[in-house]
Amino acid sequence: MVRRFLWGLGFLFGLLNVVVALHAWRFTHFTTDNGPRTRNPEQLAPTEKVKIMLTGLQNPKPVNLAPPAFPYEDVTLRSPNGRLAAWYGSVPQARGTVVLCHGYTSDKSRLRHEAGYFRQLGYAVLLLDFSGNGASEGYQTTIGYREADDVAAAFHWAQGRQPGRPVVLYGVSMGAVAILRAEAELGLRPAASIVECPYGSMLQTAKNRFVSMHLPPFPLANLLVWWGSVENGYWAFGLHAGEYARHVTTPTLLLWGTADPRVTRAETDTIFAHLAGPKQRVDFAGSGHEPYWLKHPVQWQRAVANFLKRI
Repeated sequence: MVRRFLWGLGFLFGLLNVVVALHAWRFTHFTTDNGPRTRNPEQLAPTEKVKIMLTGLQNPKPVNLAPPAFPYEDVTLRSPNGRLAAWYGSVPQARGTVVLCHGYTSDKSRLRHEAGYFRQLGYAVLLLDFSGNGASEGYQTTIGYREADDVAAAFHWAQGRQPGRPVVLYGVSMGAVAILRAEAELGLRPAASIVECPYGSMLQTAKNRFVSMHLPPFPLANLLVWWGSVENGYWAFGLHAGEYARHVTTPTLLLWGTADPRVTRAETDTIFAHLAGPKQRVDFAGSGHEPYWLKHPVQWQRAVANFLKRI
């Protein structure tokens, strides 16, 4: 009887690992399908959640929606992760360059609005497709880890394009975490950084996702991060923006939405407390994991402009 119970328990644990390993793969590897992407967990009906639990999410490679309305040139960058696609929009007598880094399952076209505003402030802009996203090479994402190398490639290109001019890094969610890691572990020293809704750690963001689906975060989140580590060749438990922040001495503006279901206040508080250099923080009441200029255009513009004036 005990032996049967142990065999049954072992079978269930093995089956659970197979399902979680499939989820980890689909989280970090895009497909060539043209079908719709799985909606956010909080938008799914109970039957849809059950289906996703068993089969994994649909995760087609993000595709650029449209080119910028402002004049730009296509740029190809070289990263350890492969060929990267970017758009460069110059301005006369630029104050510097802002490198824009998108979030998970996104692409550079989603940052055209923000880029337009940075141009109004007098900055040239470089909009980057991370490896595996948009027009860049590959189909894999490490959700902020190896993307730090892409940030470094874009940063050095911008430095070479306008020698002596300041380079500002702007990132959203995954892009924000990639910026923090690039500064903490790759030695980048931009003039300033603006990070919107960076998640605290890979483990915590996995827990938040399971909570949003009304599933127990333990041990599911731990298994998901472990399998993600195995499948992608890096220790995802060490992907921790709160720890990266301890080594970030760059002037940093941290932005967060108070209704964000994927990045908690506690995560944001920790990142902000650990930032080692000059820092500012602005919270956007009622905004979720979304562009803050959608609901708070004036507040977002004011926060960005006032911060950049101090550079």
